[in-house]
Amino acid sequence: MALDGFVISNIVYELNQTILNAKISKIAQPENDELLFTCKGSNGQFRLAMSASASLPFLYLTDQNKPSPMTAPNFCMVLRKHIANGRIIKIYQPHMERIIHFDIEHLDEMGDLCQKTLIVELMGKHSNIIFCNSDGKIIDSIKHISSMMSSLREVLPGRDYCIPATQDDRLNPLEVTEEAFMDMVMKKPVSIAKALYSSFTGLSPLLASEICHRSSIDGDMPVDSLDDDGKKHLFNNLTWIADDVKNHTYKPNIIFKGKEPIDFSCVELTQFSDYEAKNFDSISQVLEEYYASKNVYTRIRQKSVDLRKIVSTALDRNRKKYQLQEKQLKDTEKRDKYKVYGELIHTYGYGLEEGAKKLEALNYYTNEMITIPLDSQLDAKGNAQKYFDRYNKLKRTYEALTKLTEETKTEIEHLESISTALDIALTEDDLVQIKEELIEFGYIKRKKTDKKARIKSKPFHYRSSDGYDIYVGKNNYQNDELTFKFATGNDWWFHAKGMPGSHVIVKSNNEELPDRVFEEAGMLAGYYSKGREDEKVEIDYLQKKNVKKPNGAAPGFVVYYTNYSLTIHPDISGLTLVSD
Repeated sequence: MALDGFVISNIVYELNQTILNAKISKIAQPENDELLFTCKGSNGQFRLAMSASASLPFLYLTDQNKPSPMTAPNFCMVLRKHIANGRIIKIYQPHMERIIHFDIEHLDEMGDLCQKTLIVELMGKHSNIIFCNSDGKIIDSIKHISSMMSSLREVLPGRDYCIPATQDDRLNPLEVTEEAFMDMVMKKPVSIAKALYSSFTGLSPLLASEICHRSSIDGDMPVDSLDDDGKKHLFNNLTWIADDVKNHTYKPNIIFKGKEPIDFSCVELTQFSDYEAKNFDSISQVLEEYYASKNVYTRIRQKSVDLRKIVSTALDRNRKKYQLQEKQLKDTEKRDKYKVYGELIHTYGYGLEEGAKKLEALNYYTNEMITIPLDSQLDAKGNAQKYFDRYNKLKRTYEALTKLTEETKTEIEHLESISTALDIALTEDDLVQIKEELIEFGYIKRKKTDKKARIKSKPFHYRSSDGYDIYVGKNNYQNDELTFKFATGNDWWFHAKGMPGSHVIVKSNNEELPDRVFEEAGMLAGYYSKGREDEKVEIDYLQKKNVKKPNGAAPGFVVYYTNYSLTIHPDISGLTLVSD
């Protein structure tokens, strides 16, 4: 995520065009680390949302309101006391840092004109919102940071405010000269991209990669691999991006991979030519949409952490068990050798001398001479029996291990399919069904007080370009339901070959389907599988009547003996989701 100094400069520019000189009419704190200001000015009314969340810090203008708690938190009460009805007289960004200062003018209790500063630090896990007086002393902050929590600085009432001293030695990308660039940036013993983002304030790894891409330079190459022309080209591309910021020529955009937002910027990102770029009129629109979309994925990832840990632990345990079983199986491969040894001793052992340590004999199976080690303490009959005992023991081990190994392999495949279902899940309702499956198969114990969960999750429903309905199972139960209860014999069934994934059903209506339907269904089968990130995925497809379920198999597991195949790129951006 690139909430860097360049994006912050875009936010500051937008705020100066909208809420500068506006009055703060309402102050709310809907979340522990989030504030919502209502500002009224000559440009109209605006809502300013800001968050010091460690995972998703933000600041943007929004039309959305959020309910506040019945009792306002202390920090909110402090702000209301001091700057309610205050006027925002200055908004600025110091030294391209990920920091925004709001200078606010207000009347104190005596009616005198005073000035306070609200400082919003958007620095990942170090994000904070700090309220200071005109002398730079901290009045309060949304997060209190003691010396026990940080050795760099304290953020506590009464302390002097100071900018985090982490980037003092960095250059300002808007002011850097070519000479300074060559002397300070292009002499670092690191990769080119790292030299860029570690040398400049507010320059993220994303923008460093973009500068390298525009310069037709591999950012992972070391700096000393560049010639003078390459270094010059790199500096020019940095300067051109910096000029856009100076001139306030911003291009707010979000990069989507399928439906998931993967990054955003206020600069055109040419490096993502294979993905979809969506442009916006304002950086606030970018941030609001990005965080709203990202929250869906982030929230469900957080909700599924416990389930993922259970599945991951079970997978690790079974994979180790499978490796051990395979090693033990390999050790049983010599069983037939011991059987042959016993038979050959029986055949040729009549002439053995007492105390013999070996027998050289013709192996009538291969027509080759072999040497058989013997126990000198045993006679021919005893040596033969010893090898037959070894053979029988290994044979029993092989038969038992073959069954156990197959069971372990089946369990691994089952767990991998659950893991893939967790990746597909988009809502808490989707997780409920997966949890039920884990309970049913003994990975989670059902509490005595727990009732069986009510299932609300439904398969994805897409419509093809030609108007055919396509259904995608989100988990093993839904896969079973779709394939064996919902689909009819002439419907078409799709699945990624040799990997866990969703069952995809195309309702044929007993018609011959156009080729495009097969391609689109294949894309869905590839996308909702473990191969989602692959460039190409092989898809098996056949009519549902040829798909069978083995007796006693786990939900979602099927067999088929004849099928067609196609290879596709799992991109579903052009497909229409009818309902969820």
